[in-house]
Amino acid sequence: MKTNKSYTKRIKVTKNGKLVARKPGLNHFNAKQARSTQLNKKRGQTITLSNRIRRQFLPNT
Repeated sequence: MKTNKSYTKRIKVTKNGKLVARKPGLNHFNAKQARSTQLNKKRGQTITLSNRIRRQFLPNT
């Protein structure tokens, strides 16, 4: 089965096998927010996937 490339471009697999992705919707309209809020939203978010979905989108992880 092929890897879903659009999915892998949004996700990083860490050394321990965790999946980290950026939260959506943070590219613009952030000027009104406090700087600390902007920096907190910039952090990656860990993702938990079921084995079936992981096999479907990321077969080699």
